[in-house]
Amino acid sequence: MSLRTSDFDYHLPPELIAQAPPEHRGESRLLVVRREAGKTEDRSFVHLANLVPPGDLLVLNSTKVRHARLVGRRASGAPVEILLIHPDLEDSWIAIGKPGSALRPGRLIELEAGIRVEILELLPEGFRRVRLVGATAEQAMERVGRLPLPPYIERDPTPEDDIRYQTVFADRAGSVAAPTAGLHFTPELLQVLEAKGVRIARLDLEVGPGTFKPVDLEDYTRHPMHPERYHISAETVLAVTETRARSGAVWAVGSTVVRALESAAQEDGTVRPGSGETRLLITPGFRFRVVERLLTNFHLPRSTLLLLVAAFAGYDTTLAAYRRAVELRYRFYSYGDAMAIL
Repeated sequence: MSLRTSDFDYHLPPELIAQAPPEHRGESRLLVVRREAGKTEDRSFVHLANLVPPGDLLVLNSTKVRHARLVGRRASGAPVEILLIHPDLEDSWIAIGKPGSALRPGRLIELEAGIRVEILELLPEGFRRVRLVGATAEQAMERVGRLPLPPYIERDPTPEDDIRYQTVFADRAGSVAAPTAGLHFTPELLQVLEAKGVRIARLDLEVGPGTFKPVDLEDYTRHPMHPERYHISAETVLAVTETRARSGAVWAVGSTVVRALESAAQEDGTVRPGSGETRLLITPGFRFRVVERLLTNFHLPRSTLLLLVAAFAGYDTTLAAYRRAVELRYRFYSYGDAMAIL
């Protein structure tokens, strides 16, 4: 089948885009997709423990979302926003912002508390190199930074988001977006899984703003992926190796885990430990070397995340599952419901 980006469009009623998390963590719904049978089942997320057999491995992304959104003013008094992505050379950071005309080299952006952002250099794909003045970047994010909620959540962040837009296993701050498939897990569910004999491992992939970037080209293979940094420990590699040696399945909790594991995978399916940077674009036809089960949220039309899901589940199965989710009034995107692809 010859597919184009427009083939990954689908109708989504706006009211199905979740603007807030469910009242209690873990109360989401779960659409189970069985690839071989081509069938779906409507379940609750708490039933995940019944789907993962003893001996399987669940891999989580333990990245933590920074308060990386900085709101300030330029010399004219007009507002400007800057999103800090990751540290760069010496005391500089890579960032994006809007409006772009305000972020030219030499400009100073005034934040609160006497903190300023100096624009040092224009970079490809809309990125900037910036430096914080009057505080370190970490101090600026702590004092005046805001949680960078996704653009389709049409409200300002609240104190509740500081808790609910982080996973319960979030560890090292480094992302500008949450690994949303992990938001459904509670400590109690993780304990139930481990008590059942399910092994749990962690890795770290710093989710960047590219996760929200739509695929504009009809030939999606030419879509430029923003780099994202990841780290996979030797302990996690050992868990993957031992699980597969015992014929257990490797579950990726979210597309970020898929991209990290498959980026570090060698031809024979073994995974290299250590740190790296990935621009991996996973599209239909991709050969998965490590991941055998996928837990994920519902993603935007024409997005690289939807392409990844279609690569894993199959194009027809994926679009049929999305139509079924709309029909059953599932909640979509970051604070929405989940899908388990078996």
